[in-house]
Amino acid sequence: MLEVKQVSKLYENQRGVHSIEFSMSRGEVVGFLGPNGAGKTTTMRMITGYLNPTHGSITIDGFSMAENAKKARQKIGYLPETPPLYPEMSVEAYLQFIADLRGIPVKEQKRRIGEVIERLGLQGRERQVIRGLSKGYKQRMGLAQAILHNPDLLVLDEPTSGLDPKQIIEIRQLIRELGENHTVLLSTHILPEINALCNRVLIINQGRIVMDGHPDQLANTMGETFEVSLEVKGPREAILAGLRGLPQVASVTPLADEPAAAGAAAAAHTAALTQQPEPGAPEPGVGEQHGQAAEPAAGPADTFTAGGDSSPTVKVLVSAQDRADIREAIFYRMAELRYPILAMKKESMSLEDIFLKLTTDEALGDVRDVSSEEVASASEQNASKEVNPDA
Repeated sequence: MLEVKQVSKLYENQRGVHSIEFSMSRGEVVGFLGPNGAGKTTTMRMITGYLNPTHGSITIDGFSMAENAKKARQKIGYLPETPPLYPEMSVEAYLQFIADLRGIPVKEQKRRIGEVIERLGLQGRERQVIRGLSKGYKQRMGLAQAILHNPDLLVLDEPTSGLDPKQIIEIRQLIRELGENHTVLLSTHILPEINALCNRVLIINQGRIVMDGHPDQLANTMGETFEVSLEVKGPREAILAGLRGLPQVASVTPLADEPAAAGAAAAAHTAALTQQPEPGAPEPGVGEQHGQAAEPAAGPADTFTAGGDSSPTVKVLVSAQDRADIREAIFYRMAELRYPILAMKKESMSLEDIFLKLTTDEALGDVRDVSSEEVASASEQNASKEVNPDA
């Protein structure tokens, strides 16, 4: 649906974007992330035809934005960060105006406007002046003008910016529904939005694409080790020794709240020992006084079957050798020792961690300075394109 090949945008004193390249298939919802000034908006404006790239090509459903701009733009619906609304117009008049601009046949305009009004929850507001709408409804109007001509590609720049929590939930639901029938490129600074809406993430920094992949796969790619957090019921030292004895394990680290849990369990155990014996029960130590042998201490096999609620729980973080998946080995070792696993979770980097790691100067390295020759070439090309915008 969308192909961006070796696209660069040069300005007089700095580089906008440098040789970015990616593609999108039909039905994808792709999140576009990057810090302020990274090149997100510049890239989206080039994709939608508002800016001409200095180098490279952009193709929408087989139509080149440089050679066949009119047909390419017909395939696109664009919602800028500030919706392009005329505040003095009514909802219905504005959508009629957009239908005329988009070249929707007159016979289809009424039906299409009605469908969009119903889909975006604008019923009953057809005659309301846009100036009087809330910000959430203005965002709905922005989405309405973007989808009115039923485009194949939707480009949404910060669609939930400045909305309250209720409005954010509503707009996210609308975008999720739109993603069922459209290809969506979504720019946002709200990282949880990516996990909620997108099946793929592009991260741009200093004008370069630095990561492209599924949100879950990014964590596996960026993770330096394979780590598992565990909660196991049983004696602390025996569990730690059992885990450290696995050849696949690099390290075992007790978690911060584990001593507190162990201490609470120990306190409960002490309290149980100090309770008064029931009537008729032998006094502690009576067996030993009459020459009876004391019961043997419980071993690992007894812990699983007779440990009871007084057994402590141990929480640990286990790191693997060579990023190997160690969950199965841990399961079988704890089963062998008969210490039940109460919880096991594979730890991974959050999207926030990945974003911060990729968008720091140290992670990316220095970006090549723009040469004077490139600046001169860019100025000449931009000047010629201002004279002939469809060039």
